[in-house]
Amino acid sequence: MHIHYLSENNSILNHFLAQIRDVNVQSDRMRFRKNITRIGEIMAYEISRELEYEDIEITTPLGTKKTTAIKDGVVLCSILRAGLALHDGFLNVFDHAENGFISAYRHHPNNDDHFEILVEYKAAPSFKGKNLLVLDPMLATGMSLAEVLKNILPGEEPLSLHIAVVIAAPEGVELLKGSLPDNCHLWIAALDSHLNEKKYIIPGLGDAGDLAYGVKL
Repeated sequence: MHIHYLSENNSILNHFLAQIRDVNVQSDRMRFRKNITRIGEIMAYEISRELEYEDIEITTPLGTKKTTAIKDGVVLCSILRAGLALHDGFLNVFDHAENGFISAYRHHPNNDDHFEILVEYKAAPSFKGKNLLVLDPMLATGMSLAEVLKNILPGEEPLSLHIAVVIAAPEGVELLKGSLPDNCHLWIAALDSHLNEKKYIIPGLGDAGDLAYGVKL
């Protein structure tokens, strides 16, 4: 698996990452969503550099121009609900993409710290022979992403697989390393320190879905 750590080099990305973490900024949901969307746009641009392109010729009002365009189809697949604002950012860049959505959440059957990942909803086009981009703001244990991929990959054979996360913990990265193919790309905006006893990312930013859309029941 190829891992890309985008915040290692200073850019406007780090500016937006600082704002989504700041407790003095997080109370503004609109600003939080907007910054997640901006981060998505930056990550989408970086991923676009790894896709295959083909030569094309276009007609302008004054002549013709040889240039390049993305060769193969792109499918964006976001994990609900936290991935929606990130999805918007990617769709601003890959505006020709097809789109898929899948739910995955922590279920605590005994109302304690033990949990399992439930996937209950999936709506996605075929991505066989296309570039599949899976989007999720937080990579904590890695269990959610692993379960999502187990649900959507069999029989599809995407041309390329790119996973984009805003904030990751080392434990989640290690889990994905052991379960994903060598040609998969994992894009991480920021790598944090560790998971706490409840399996939340430290220092992290809190619950991305709640911050974007309000506290759930």
